[in-house]
Amino acid sequence: MNQDRLKGTLDEVVGAVKRKAGELTHDTPLQVEGIAQQVKGKLENTWGKAKDAVRDAVAEDAREQQDTEVETKQQHLPSDVYHS
Repeated sequence: MNQDRLKGTLDEVVGAVKRKAGELTHDTPLQVEGIAQQVKGKLENTWGKAKDAVRDAVAEDAREQQDTEVETKQQHLPSDVYHS
């Protein structure tokens, strides 16, 4: 989990509290502020998930490439290396 996701989750929670406080006190501007903060949090969270997905895909690709290189090198070793 990255900082965007953490910040997004925090904004969603704080926004929900503000929205609910606005509802209970009939403070429409506070409700709107809370809703806006919740939306901001959802966007931050989504952005963070996207960044995590890209990072994970790049890491997986690097692992697969490394595995392929190892397999290729093993194929070019003399057969007596495997039969010691």
